[in-house]
Amino acid sequence: MKLCIFAARKTQLSILMRTDSFALRHIGPKAENLQEMLDTIGAESIDQLIYETLPDDIRLDNPLNLPKAMSENQYAEHIKKLSEKNKVYKTYIGLGYHQAILPAVIQRNILENPGWYTAYTPYQAEIAQGRLEALLNFQTMVSDLTGMEIANASLLDESTAAAEAMALLHAVRDRKQKKADVNKFFVSQQTLPQTISLMETRANFLGIDMVVGDHEEFDFSEEYFGALVQYPGKFGQIFDYSEFVENCHKANIKTAFAADILSLVKLQAPGELGVDVVVGTTQRFGIPLGYGGPHAAFFATKEDYKRNLPGRIIGITKDLDGNNALRMALQTREQHIKRDKATSNICTAQVLLAVMAGMYAVYHGPKGLEYIANIVHASAVSLEEELKKLGFEQLNSAYFDTIHVKAKAAKLKEIAEKHEINFFYPDADSACISINETTTTDDLNAIVAVFAEFAEKKNSEVETLSESTAIPANLERKTEFLTHEVFNLYHSETELMRYIKKLERKDLSLNHSMISLGSCTMKLNAASEMLPLSNPQWGNLHPFVPVDQAEGYQTVLKELEHQLTEITGFSATSLQPNSGAQGEYAGLMVIRAYHEAQGEGHRNVCLIPSSAHGTNPASAVMAGMKVVVTKASENGNIDVDDLREKAIKYKDNLAALMVTYPSTHGVFESAIREVTNIIHENGGQVYMDGANMNAQVGLTNPGRIGADVCHLNLHKTFAIPHGGGGPGVGPICVAEQLKPFLPGNPVIKTGGDQAIGAISSAPWGSSLVCLISYGYIKMLGTGGLQKATEYAILNANYIKERLKGHYKTLYSGERGRAAHEMIIDCRPFKEQGIEVTDIAKRLIDYGFHAPTVSFPVAGTMMIEPTESESKPELDRFCEALISIRREIDECSTDEPNNVLKNAPHTIHMLTSDEWKLPYSREKAAYPLSHLHDNKFWPSVRRVDEAFGDRNLMCTCPPTEEYAEA
Repeated sequence: MKLCIFAARKTQLSILMRTDSFALRHIGPKAENLQEMLDTIGAESIDQLIYETLPDDIRLDNPLNLPKAMSENQYAEHIKKLSEKNKVYKTYIGLGYHQAILPAVIQRNILENPGWYTAYTPYQAEIAQGRLEALLNFQTMVSDLTGMEIANASLLDESTAAAEAMALLHAVRDRKQKKADVNKFFVSQQTLPQTISLMETRANFLGIDMVVGDHEEFDFSEEYFGALVQYPGKFGQIFDYSEFVENCHKANIKTAFAADILSLVKLQAPGELGVDVVVGTTQRFGIPLGYGGPHAAFFATKEDYKRNLPGRIIGITKDLDGNNALRMALQTREQHIKRDKATSNICTAQVLLAVMAGMYAVYHGPKGLEYIANIVHASAVSLEEELKKLGFEQLNSAYFDTIHVKAKAAKLKEIAEKHEINFFYPDADSACISINETTTTDDLNAIVAVFAEFAEKKNSEVETLSESTAIPANLERKTEFLTHEVFNLYHSETELMRYIKKLERKDLSLNHSMISLGSCTMKLNAASEMLPLSNPQWGNLHPFVPVDQAEGYQTVLKELEHQLTEITGFSATSLQPNSGAQGEYAGLMVIRAYHEAQGEGHRNVCLIPSSAHGTNPASAVMAGMKVVVTKASENGNIDVDDLREKAIKYKDNLAALMVTYPSTHGVFESAIREVTNIIHENGGQVYMDGANMNAQVGLTNPGRIGADVCHLNLHKTFAIPHGGGGPGVGPICVAEQLKPFLPGNPVIKTGGDQAIGAISSAPWGSSLVCLISYGYIKMLGTGGLQKATEYAILNANYIKERLKGHYKTLYSGERGRAAHEMIIDCRPFKEQGIEVTDIAKRLIDYGFHAPTVSFPVAGTMMIEPTESESKPELDRFCEALISIRREIDECSTDEPNNVLKNAPHTIHMLTSDEWKLPYSREKAAYPLSHLHDNKFWPSVRRVDEAFGDRNLMCTCPPTEEYAEA
């Protein structure tokens, strides 16, 4: 009898919801929805659907060899224990990284808020006004502090920004310099070592001869087109660069400064010297160190160079009612649109971090930043004074936050680390100490005690901070900054909390509805994956601490590398690239290094299918390759005959093929292994773009299809949130022959035995957010990862069938299936006067962000629902598109005053006393009944793209303009 009862209980337990299964929480469709979805699709089972979607010859023979899935609670305990293995010492290493204080109001309301971190890049401006305003604040902050005319909305890191400055100055050479092929670029030896390494990597194949030297001995030769200096220098010395800049200008040499942003509160703004470009990082403005990132770099320049400015620019325009609105300006200058004409492959930013840094400036305002900078400087001066009492010589004649002290490094390091303190040791006879915002008088006294022990002397203690200064009067800042109202209103937590909320309400993120952007994989960013980011044991570790102090990080990063290597079917992984485009570039640079090692450095032809994302040709150009485009067949696949013909034609110089799989058209091409074999037979290597890896994990992999290297978008497939346009992580995974060439770092050894130069500032790139992907894989395990892929394919095919008869699906596989995304054709609606953009804007009225518009085919929408969306949400989305299709039928070219052309509709329109439109308010705002229960209101009407470009304004407008709006 007892056995029968036990059996009954066991059976009952098996049919209950498994609350300890992360896969159950991550994957949207429920078990009870599955059969209905399969019936709609016309498949008997998931297995049949996958069989009809993937070519037989690329399916994996065995499941992934990964550990058993953890529950969310098990993972929380696991990641906490790992965090405790990190030794978070008091660290004064500097070199572009300084511990900062993240205000709790920003941590709780932005970093930990899905309303901010799950948003996408603000291409649909009408539902992104909040983060666009936050980014405009960031740009204004940067322009003010640097003294420059225009700034972008952030870049990946300081070193990348410096390399982009070099590329910009190369691009804007005058006609005479271009004709004479003036190609030398000077870099001061006082520049950060990671920046020099990354710039050397970039310069190699851009036709730039980069020369590193002493700026005080520079000869201002006409052979140079540009120069970059560090402000202050890497050891803390502040140089007076005014004469250097003046002499550069006389010699027609353009100048760039890599500047410490907090120091600019006290130092003369570079723009006052006539500098052409200023770059740096905003990490000091409240962003966790995170063992290297992510952090938002800044890039500021003259308005003359606005069309060469890399990355994104937020500008002010008007909406249909003439009110002020924000948008991404001058998008046609973006590098991924220029394709093989690009000078950069940057197509992203660090939006979430830029928003946080901008809010730091909003919260503290100019007076608060002055207070912080003054305390930092006074602390450094006080420390110097105490060390001089102990008999130590300080080498910097002028400095902001870093002193350079003569002392035997080995002995000092031993004593300092015994007291859990880290300094930077530039050579055997000195140490640099960089003071930061968190440094207290107790911390200063602990440092003094270390030197006292070193000198075997008794020390006095710092009780009050010095009132002396180490900044020469002629280098002190005398101009105002952050004078705009936004930086002077929100200094109480209550006010800032409400301001952040006001902006958040203007934006549509994943916490409101599905974002079905094709090729973007807007899946769930689970709270259990995100929570560790707030733990200071992860957040407060400097990227250049000794590796034995980062045992927790090293465990996570090495295991993540192993996980990704297993998933891709390759031999090794580098986590250093901090965006997908950087991953592309790194992969191609590794291929180039391989060919050079084989004595075939002349191989420089890169074949790229016509449907590829624009960053592919841009990355190839940056890697010094000649782009040859291959045709697509009528069904959207690679034209194998054309590819073969070109591979044979260029076989003596063929370096690589760049291929996206499944294709950018959302199809698993059956000829993929034939394609990769053709490349190998003709001496090339195969680079696979990992943008669509969400359709591969557990079912196939790049190694199986014959690729040699791929990049992955951890911010797509592996759950790092998009953050409104960054952060991202783009690691590369490589086959055995490419392993020796994985990227290195000049400060901490990483990469292969024959490593290429740095790709990012930090040794492991954006380490902090790698915790998210690590947790994603740990909690899904082998079975969950495969199931996620299967349900991503299920959801895409469900939408495809639901929309059949309403919209034509442009491409399908040989058995009629889509992969994880599909393209619907909106071009026929032009006959009724409706463009694809009208559909995108009308979707806002239905509470949805538009799918990817006009990529990879103009006049279409690419839809990718991901595995995280439930059947009810998929149905709501399909019902919205079907309803819009009916509305299109009511439109004609004779009457453009219709519900699509006027979309989106704002609450101001709906509540206005006048309503002169030829349809009802109900139809405008509530076309489906469920919207009465959950309505999203855009804060502006459709923006005028052209007006914003004709009247470019990229800093906060005067307050009166808001009043007029």
